[in-house]
Amino acid sequence: MKILFADDERSLQELMRLELPQMGHSVVVCPDGATAISALQKESFDCLLVDLDMPGATGLEVIAAARELSPGADAVIMTGKGTLDTAVEAIRQGVADYLTKPTKLQDIALLLNRIVEKRALMNQYLAVKTQLQRIEGGMRLVGESEPMQRVYHVLDRIAPTESTVVILGDTGTGKELVARAIHDRSPRKDKPFVAVNCGALPETLIESELFGHRKGSFTGADEHRTGLFEVAHGGTLFLDEIGELPKGVQAKLLRFLESGEVRKIGENSSIHCDVRVVCATLKDLEEMVHSGDFREDLWFRINTFEIHLPPLKERIDDLPDLILHLAKRYQVGINLRDGEKLFTRDAYELLLAYEWPGNVRQLANVIEHALILADKLPIDVGELPHALKPRIETVPINQDRITEQRPQRPITKKETVLNGPMAELMSFEPEPGRTLRDMEMDAIQSAMRRHDGNKAKVAEELGISLKTLYNKLNQNETRRTA
Repeated sequence: MKILFADDERSLQELMRLELPQMGHSVVVCPDGATAISALQKESFDCLLVDLDMPGATGLEVIAAARELSPGADAVIMTGKGTLDTAVEAIRQGVADYLTKPTKLQDIALLLNRIVEKRALMNQYLAVKTQLQRIEGGMRLVGESEPMQRVYHVLDRIAPTESTVVILGDTGTGKELVARAIHDRSPRKDKPFVAVNCGALPETLIESELFGHRKGSFTGADEHRTGLFEVAHGGTLFLDEIGELPKGVQAKLLRFLESGEVRKIGENSSIHCDVRVVCATLKDLEEMVHSGDFREDLWFRINTFEIHLPPLKERIDDLPDLILHLAKRYQVGINLRDGEKLFTRDAYELLLAYEWPGNVRQLANVIEHALILADKLPIDVGELPHALKPRIETVPINQDRITEQRPQRPITKKETVLNGPMAELMSFEPEPGRTLRDMEMDAIQSAMRRHDGNKAKVAEELGISLKTLYNKLNQNETRRTA
């Protein structure tokens, strides 16, 4: 802890200046009450160890000043004139304990250790409070596909270390879940895990949120604030969207990573925090370094290890497990019994065919939406969000080819264009023994023949991007040669 010691006995001043650092604390020693109040006006403290009777100001007056200037500090009174009245008044002032002189160093050490433990519990409480709205019950990493196996392999190697980690991936892929998994598999698992989305905070507040501030240090700072580095002491701080950090905050983060020290806004001195930092971004930080928007030295410092999270469309084999996991999490009045199907065939094929640009986060919203709307199982296409359903457009009739008037007839499935990924798969029944991927390639090859190999037109007809089409063709070629 950072301790303010105030006593007018010179021998005690010298003793505390030597012994308190030996106990693991930093200390500012003051010879009287007035000097102690002046020190409180300059910086914050975790603990006050003050004599009751001092020139300039009494110990109780110092504690009263600390309530305004350093409200998070625990106060301990030391005096050789202990009476019941002074003890009662000290308790009213919020004193944590009361020691009579002469006091043994061992008693002081035990008392300070109790305060340290109490503050650690308070920090854990603050961490839980900070995360309560973010933590979604039952969420964990789900999936046994090959891309996820690679993630697990890297995660198991780096979790027990103290190295900084950068998690890369599209929005909604589960970067915070990976950060939490790193924390839960590390020696810090019993300490706080604190997550903050750097992109969700105004630039004017993010420094205060991370590092804290003193009351009155800037306009609107009406009270002292404990920064998230302090809250996460002993544990892990997850900085999501680190590419959104302003340059000034990047410099302070670099200083912490190099020294383990943070300085609150308005403070003259730093405090030590034992925190492991895990970062995440969907931006290209190397490109930001080249453009001057991200510090090169910070990029080198945080990029000890990288974990690349695959988008959902590249781990579509995990979809059944993810759906069941999310259904159990979001089920509203629906109990899934053994052998009961969650979705109809049409609804399930629609989920498989969708490309999921919002990844697992979007899938979670879709499952919740469907479960709320469904009156019974299995859930049909009608209960799925409209955005998932392919739009059907009739093929324009070529007037030049009309040679005679004929009665108008219904448009058949073969005369429709389904705007959505793998949408042709919905126009015929799957054949026994054939996989969804086989049918997908049949649809692609059929479109390639119709357009004489023009991939741009094929992609447009199937409702997928040209990049996705090339990826699917390359994956099929890899399967054939394997």
